Amino acid sequence: MIDKSINKNIDRIKMRLKTIPETPGVYQYLDEEGKIIYVGKARNLQRRVSSYFNRYDDHSSKIKMLVRHIYDLRITVVATEVDALLLENNLIKQYQPRYNSMLKDDKTYPYLCITDEEYPRLLFTRDRANVRGQFFGPYPNQRILRELQDIIRKLFSYRQCKKNLHWDKERGVVVGSDRPCMNHQIGLCKAPCVGLESKEEYLETFSRIRKILRGDFGDILDSLKKEMFALADELRFEEAEVLRRKIRLLEEYQSRSTVVNTNVRDVDVFTIISDAKYAYVNMMRIKNGSIVYSFSTEIKKQLDESDSEILSTVIPTLHEQTESTAKEAIVPFVVDELPEEYLHQTVPTRGDRKQLLELSMRNVVSYQHQCIHQRLLVNPDDGRSQLMERLQKELHLKRPPTHIECFDNSNIQGAYPVAAMVRFTNGKPDKNEYRKFNIKTASGDNGESSDGKIIARDDYASMAEVIYRRYSRLVSEGKELPGLLIVDGGMGQMEMARRVIQDELKIDLPIAGLAKDDRHRTNELLCYDESNNIRVVGLKPTDQLFHLLEQIQNEVHRFAISFHRDKRSKGTFRTQLTDIPGIGEKTAHELLLKFGSIREIKVQTLDDLSKAIGPAKAKIVYDYFR
Repeated sequence: MIDKSINKNIDRIKMRLKTIPETPGVYQYLDEEGKIIYVGKARNLQRRVSSYFNRYDDHSSKIKMLVRHIYDLRITVVATEVDALLLENNLIKQYQPRYNSMLKDDKTYPYLCITDEEYPRLLFTRDRANVRGQFFGPYPNQRILRELQDIIRKLFSYRQCKKNLHWDKERGVVVGSDRPCMNHQIGLCKAPCVGLESKEEYLETFSRIRKILRGDFGDILDSLKKEMFALADELRFEEAEVLRRKIRLLEEYQSRSTVVNTNVRDVDVFTIISDAKYAYVNMMRIKNGSIVYSFSTEIKKQLDESDSEILSTVIPTLHEQTESTAKEAIVPFVVDELPEEYLHQTVPTRGDRKQLLELSMRNVVSYQHQCIHQRLLVNPDDGRSQLMERLQKELHLKRPPTHIECFDNSNIQGAYPVAAMVRFTNGKPDKNEYRKFNIKTASGDNGESSDGKIIARDDYASMAEVIYRRYSRLVSEGKELPGLLIVDGGMGQMEMARRVIQDELKIDLPIAGLAKDDRHRTNELLCYDESNNIRVVGLKPTDQLFHLLEQIQNEVHRFAISFHRDKRSKGTFRTQLTDIPGIGEKTAHELLLKFGSIREIKVQTLDDLSKAIGPAKAKIVYDYFR
């Protein structure tokens, strides 16, 4: 149990804890101003509420912050877990507690609303607070909503005017208008305002509109077909033709929905992915074998909630907002906090339901990338922080890699070997921390200098040399290590880096590799698993994280090539060839490009050397090595 050093009000809270029953219910935490800062539900109130104060050290930093601000608590006992779930949902919407994770503001999304009027209207709105009626949505974007609204307009005639109409029972007339408007004259309204359409017929129209908005096309199609055949039997072919066009329009709209299986009648699908700060949820409505609705939303985490805890809050909210009638939910895992009596959960392993789950997951992954990209455009620093958190998750790191250092070698056929390192801080180049390396002692037998020192020709050995020099110096000077070491190369370069970091320096530094394809483009991200086996991290070329890694790889390659070019142009490097009287740097360069190393040059015939640099210079080189 915590003490007063953590929460000065703990004595009063302890007294309250003793009176909490072991029953289902809802608890509310209040601050010193009496404001509700958190609402939660529990199967066992006593056990759940006490856990906040008994296992304090096991909680995340955000929950510890909540506990420090609790001044008082309230308990509401309910009969069942379902009641607790619904009450929690209502209280969160009512009080908007600071520490509860909630959906985005409703004003962000568009809805269709059937107004709560005696003669209803169908409205497009983003403001649920100031419009009374039955809402359908939220819709993922305005285009989809407008398309649906246009189809309904073509199928049914209803009023759009703002007249306050009501039925006067005593007089048997509609009150509120004295003449039809323009919409009646062009056939968009049957003018219920002047009694040209009965109230019963008008309300029946909106009964059909409700079914379409819920995705229930079957009953409407059957009803329209019956009316069409009845009109045809009565030889009223023009009216039957109007209904036939409406049926075709409705069938075309229905056919655009993804057909799954007619056995999947009325189901909701939910998937979730999350990072350190945000969770992303997708909901799909399945009706009569077709996907009639898909919606994704972003939730900002407040208390480091698990995916299961977030779904237990989001599912009832979306269920209510969309007025779903589904009794089954397809989910990626069982949500323990969601009572089975409220919604039957299915975790599919194969078949149509598994395909639906995978489709929903593709939607939510795409939505996550959109959100990250948008944040990157609006606030580059925040977006990069999200990318660092994603990189942490993909590579299973202990913390986001605030500092990333990447190494690359550069040489021409083994000559003039150099290396370079770039550092990215919070996803941005930190050019003050860039470093250049002249390769000095890396092992290899491909060539040697005039003073007998080995000139590195081995990329692996060169990589090992510069990594050892970099991090042995940081360790000896007591400086902070980066959060991630990346080598520009594949498994071989990674293994050399691992041997230096783990076997020689014995430091804890995560290692990754960036491999390129045969066109020298960033191809894949590699990392070590817990068993020190190299695994490939799957990233799409359109992913913002992939673009960041590509930028890092291109930057270190540019920096290394630039350094190599500068050194070569200044003639800084010397080889055994340039010490031969009569052989200059240009000729030495041509020989190394042709044969790759001094060892290979030594074993060439005079004829082979002549073909490369001409007979005169070839004889000088040939005689020198003989």
